[in-house]
Amino acid sequence: MARTEPASYSFNSDLFLIEDGEDKETNPRMYGRQLSNWLRQKLTQLGYDVEEVIPEDFGWLVLCQRSPYSLGVACVSHVDYENSNQDDPVPSPMAVTWCCTVFVEVPFFKNLFKRIHTADGEEKLERDLYAVLSSESRIGFVDPV
Repeated sequence: MARTEPASYSFNSDLFLIEDGEDKETNPRMYGRQLSNWLRQKLTQLGYDVEEVIPEDFGWLVLCQRSPYSLGVACVSHVDYENSNQDDPVPSPMAVTWCCTVFVEVPFFKNLFKRIHTADGEEKLERDLYAVLSSESRIGFVDPV
């Protein structure tokens, strides 16, 4: 049976500070630049040709490959929009639940002419992401938000 959900890991950690103004490049209260840069370094050490991290509206993207399909990790902070507002102070690192999700995107036109298989690359990145996160003692996995 084909998997429909990408691997996603939620955790708390005091490793990743929120940099002043970093959410000006994303959406309000969407943090994760330090997490993304840390993950970029770890994945580079494992042989991935990771580009600079990319700010997105959802948070930060660690792009591991562009061709023949995009493969990377989305790094986000979970925000309780119902109980907070834009004027709230930046939360402390341990008050944030971080989430890293593997993502794959195949350009539509490439799949028109030849079926692009992504499973091997996606599964390898999922294993490597889990290994990186679980090997850091200052990361504590939590149930998904």
